[in-house]
Amino acid sequence: MKITLDTNVLISATFWYGPSFSIIEKVENKELELFLSEDIISEFSRVLESDEIQQKIKGKNLEMKRTIEKIISISQITKPKEKLDIIKEDQEDNKIIECALEGKVSYLISQDNHLLKLKEFQGIRIINPRDFLDLINKK
Repeated sequence: MKITLDTNVLISATFWYGPSFSIIEKVENKELELFLSEDIISEFSRVLESDEIQQKIKGKNLEMKRTIEKIISISQITKPKEKLDIIKEDQEDNKIIECALEGKVSYLISQDNHLLKLKEFQGIRIINPRDFLDLINKK
């Protein structure tokens, strides 16, 4: 099954054990196929390098570069051809939908209310990590 993860899910998977982490484990185990774009990877990298994150990891021996490389290594990187203007409240969220469309994924997994309130876009179901895991674990 093909999926796209929002940056907030990638961040959650990086720092906490929970639904987002479980989804990344399923990608690593080749149970799911992850599609990301260069824009999503760039945003993920910027967040990991932010002062807020750097303060949180200070003295914990965490290597963010390795984290980014790992995510890239388990992902299919798309180059969306179409620019969308669906999410008016936060234009940055459009890149997540663009990636999902380009990758022809079944699910876009996010914790962002701007995306979640869409519920579905052109056949792509938009769902939070917990509900996604509940759904696929029933199958």
